Order: sequence, then structure tokens, then C-alpha cells
Amino acid sequence: MSFEFNDENKTKVAEILKKYPANRKKSAVMPLLDLAQRQNFNWLSKSAIEQVAKILEMPEIKVYEIASFYTMYNLKPVGKYLLQFCKTTPCMLRGIDQILKDCEKKLGIKMDETSADGLFTLKEVECLGACVNAPIVQINDDYAEDLTSEKMMQILEDLKAGKEFKIAAN
Repeated sequence: MSFEFNDENKTKVAEILKKYPANRKKSAVMPLLDLAQRQNFNWLSKSAIEQVAKILEMPEIKVYEIASFYTMYNLKPVGKYLLQFCKTTPCMLRGIDQILKDCEKKLGIKMDETSADGLFTLKEVECLGACVNAPIVQINDDYAEDLTSEKMMQILEDLKAGKEFKIAAN
């Protein structure tokens, strides 16, 4: 399947490229990969990587090297809700392992798998930068902090019911 930026994102590509000198447009590789991933249902297909490489006049392998290095880029399809579990020491000390086990049981999947309904993908990441509010899970672009298994199960139920995840105001 071929990838091409839609009209709205072609405008965004042009805006991104304006931020860099013409002889340094390769520096736009990360924002263009992010834009491509967002358009492509939160993952980068081979053709999306090819398109970014073509726009930036870079070898495709260089773009792939960047996409495969950073965990924020997904090189295979993921669920509508990408749940990224922080597994560093503060989160582990505050119960992330149990929360993850409960999620796996509830969803019937393991780490790096997607639920049969295509809604949820579980992924392990290093630090999400919110140690003071551990344990933490990133859900797409938002963060659920100070989690318990009960809170996480409610979040899963809400998402499954079509409710939008919002960060709770304190």
C-alpha cells in the first residue's frame, strides 16, 4: 500500500521544512516521521518511510535507522490505544508490574501484542519522566499517573466504551 501525505499534512510538511535552512532540510526527519505516523494510524509503514526519505532527499535506510532507533516510532501496526508502561525503578517500586499483569489478563494479550478488537497495544518503555507520580502509563499522547490496578482497569473500561481518555485535573 502506497503512502502519501494528505492535503492537510502536505501543508504541515511545507511549514516544517520552512523551519530549516534548505541545505539542512534533513534535520526535519523526526517531525516528518511523527506526522507520517499520525496520519498512518500510529505506525510507520515502509512506504511512509520512503515518502519521508523522498521529501528530504535522504537515503531510505537513513530514515529507517532513525525510525527504528527511537521508541516513539512504531514500525508495525498498533491498536487505537497504545499503552506504554514505564518499567524503570520508581514505577516498579510503586506497582507497575501488577498493573501490567492485570492489563494483560483483562485484555488477553501480552507485551508487544494488540488485542483482537484492535483497540489496545501494550508496550514497555524506559522512563516517561514522571517518577514523582509513579506508576505511570502513557496512553497515546497523554499520561495516566499515580496509577493503581483499579484506576487502570477503569481507564480500560472507559476506552472500550468509547469514552475519550482525559488527564484528570487535580
